[in-house]
Amino acid sequence: MTPRESIEQECARRGKEAVVAGCVDLLRGGDADAELVLALGGPPARWVLTGEPSGPSYWLRVWAARGLLWAWDDVAYAAVEAALDDDAWRVREMALKVVARHRLEDALVTVARLQDDPVARVRAAASRALVRISADQA
Repeated sequence: MTPRESIEQECARRGKEAVVAGCVDLLRGGDADAELVLALGGPPARWVLTGEPSGPSYWLRVWAARGLLWAWDDVAYAAVEAALDDDAWRVREMALKVVARHRLEDALVTVARLQDDPVARVRAAASRALVRISADQA
């Protein structure tokens, strides 16, 4: 199952509003129930059921941002904007993908700044986000 399919299935099961709220909580460093973590993270998140080591905590924030690619509500904007300044580059990169997908014009200044990020993948995601947002303004 793709991440999109998994998230859409979770939205059907618990409601989009609840999925978005869970993603926002995780993106802000909070907790979520095991079923949501598994739906967002897929097979790499099986540790929530097995009790195995979880790996770096930033993955929860990456998965939460990825969830917002497919389950979006404007209430998540502040959490996504904050994630653009996350210490973990993977979180910044995924937050930029969310900005691009949903064309979050209010994040334009931060996105432009991230074109100078020390990580090439973040810079590339910032450039793609700017192109996507700018295309709507043309």
